[in-house]
Amino acid sequence: MMHAQTVDNYIIINQKYFPGDKILFLKERLYAMDEQRFSMLSTIELKDPVVILIIFLGGLGIDRFMIGDIGLGVLKLLTFGVFGIFTIIDWFLISGRTKEKNFNQVMMFAY
Repeated sequence: MMHAQTVDNYIIINQKYFPGDKILFLKERLYAMDEQRFSMLSTIELKDPVVILIIFLGGLGIDRFMIGDIGLGVLKLLTFGVFGIFTIIDWFLISGRTKEKNFNQVMMFAY
């Protein structure tokens, strides 16, 4: 069982990497972790949603490759972002998708 202060500090420092509606669930999972497993959380590479959003080469799929969506990255690369349409859609969706990927990565580690 983790100390509340330790978990709260982790959440405060990293909250921009996770969906806001899942922060409470994340806190519950972190409270349940043992100290050794919690200390290994620092090995997880969280992607910054703002950095992914401002990737200039979004039309070439670089943003999708960076968050691990290889299939969509290849599609965007081969079709120039499906002729720009998917690139425009990603301007609105990629930040949320990045936060979801970070959340899922931590949840897989927490179980």
